[in-house]
Amino acid sequence: MKKILSLIILVTFLIACKKVPLTDRNQFNVIPNSQLNSSSFASYNQVLEESTLSNNTGQVNMVKDVGERIKKAVELYLNENKLEDATKGFKWEFNLIAENVVNAWCMPGGKVAFYEGILPVCQDEAGIAVVMGHEVAHAIAKHGGERMSQALVQQLGGVALSVALQQQPEQTQALAMAAYTGGSTVLGVLPFSRLHESEADELGIKFMALAGYDPAEAPKFWERMKAQSGQAPPEFLSTHPSNKTRIKDLNKLLPEAKNYYAKSNKVTNNPIPNLSDISNTQEKSTKTKTEIKMKIDN
Repeated sequence: MKKILSLIILVTFLIACKKVPLTDRNQFNVIPNSQLNSSSFASYNQVLEESTLSNNTGQVNMVKDVGERIKKAVELYLNENKLEDATKGFKWEFNLIAENVVNAWCMPGGKVAFYEGILPVCQDEAGIAVVMGHEVAHAIAKHGGERMSQALVQQLGGVALSVALQQQPEQTQALAMAAYTGGSTVLGVLPFSRLHESEADELGIKFMALAGYDPAEAPKFWERMKAQSGQAPPEFLSTHPSNKTRIKDLNKLLPEAKNYYAKSNKVTNNPIPNLSDISNTQEKSTKTKTEIKMKIDN
């Protein structure tokens, strides 16, 4: 009986093993994309309903424009390399939330959210592209499904997993989401989380380069993040690599990323606008409209 159970577990793992595009890392993922995306879309809509979206038109448009630019470049690259399944079922969306939080995230299926608090660290369009490329990479690499699969196996076991997915979808989904946002053992989920973050950095710097953004801006962004982070927890207890580690790794990736940048479809040398310039432009535009309205009313 033990041999049969062991064989079932082995077959389950073999069937669920997939490769991450561009890095070719083997990953274990038993969550069907249709189930993962459906849950993601519902959760994303809930977040938007409970949040206040930014009314800064210039910044909102910049986030959306960078997202669309990276999305198109990545999808073109995937299609050219017969990897189009990586974005199958995606419904891309890019929103800016009006909260002073230094954060951004991408749910499975291409649902991206930026917070206004991260924009000063980004400084400009290239800085947004660094973060956008990283977050899009999480979705392309199916990190959400992989982390959920790890959590389910960790708590339910390989044999019970397929049964749980079929017969207890709500319970297993809640368990997976809790594991995705919460903590686990240092030797369990956390090391994999750091692996995902490093892999998203590797993919993200290539994605921004494919979209025509200078990949040299990636380590510069993390230098700025490091400057304002203050006291950080020890790396072995963190779900993210230290800023120092990230900067070192990104600098090592620069030569390869610059090859992607050289092959990108960049057709303009126009200067990248600064976020403060956009805010000032919006203020001037609003002031001008007010002055015109006052003249008309008078």
